Amino acid sequence: MNDIDAWVWWLVGAAALGIPLVVTAMPEFGMLAVGAVAAAVFAGLGFGVVAQVLSFVVVSVALIAVVRPIALRHSAQRPQLATGVDALKGKQAVVLERVDGSGGRIKLAGEVWSARALDTESAYEVGQEVDVVEIEGATAIVI
Repeated sequence: MNDIDAWVWWLVGAAALGIPLVVTAMPEFGMLAVGAVAAAVFAGLGFGVVAQVLSFVVVSVALIAVVRPIALRHSAQRPQLATGVDALKGKQAVVLERVDGSGGRIKLAGEVWSARALDTESAYEVGQEVDVVEIEGATAIVI
């Protein structure tokens, strides 16, 4: 096997490692594929089999040891975007009809909502601003 064949085989190996990367979504296969590309470069430059295998191992291990923990840290820190009714919690609303423990109406995010006070003893008058603490069905719970 000559040097040209060696780099081709390393690239075939890199492509073969890319298949399980796509199928399983395991980034480690991608890191091994990058190691195979590094070995293909070494083979293309005329280095021997030992240097090729060593470059594959060093690059693969370095990527797995350095990049993987960084990627895991970043994936764990994804901001959770509130959507739907969860996005309304903590918003301010204006009382349209008196709100007490048994009900009322508010204007929340440009829409009219039924509402009731969290504290059944409290009452909020027309024009007063309230904070939404929870959404139960189609009713906003306010304080």
